[in-house]
Amino acid sequence: MEFLPLVGIVLLFWLFIIRPQSRRQKELRSMQSSLSVNDEVMLTSGVYATVREIEDDHVKVEIAEGVVIKVARGAVGNKIPQDVDEVDTESENDKPGAGADGVEEN
Repeated sequence: MEFLPLVGIVLLFWLFIIRPQSRRQKELRSMQSSLSVNDEVMLTSGVYATVREIEDDHVKVEIAEGVVIKVARGAVGNKIPQDVDEVDTESENDKPGAGADGVEEN
């Protein structure tokens, strides 16, 4: 009976911390292994890039027009969905009271 609270704490620790973390790592490895050429990605450093070439343990990504760098596959943090564009500035400028530069006029 003395060890029951300790076992409960260990179980809760596993349930709320270890299990979700291992699930996230599994999803990340799956995403990194499913990369294909022309995928839009965000590197773990926060740099947005386009995959140009894939090799075993690294990928070559284009970070600007004509600028291709080689990074470890593990440096790819997120795959950006193709149907979602970057910030839609037109919709922000269409707000009532917004001027041509997107700043509200008073």
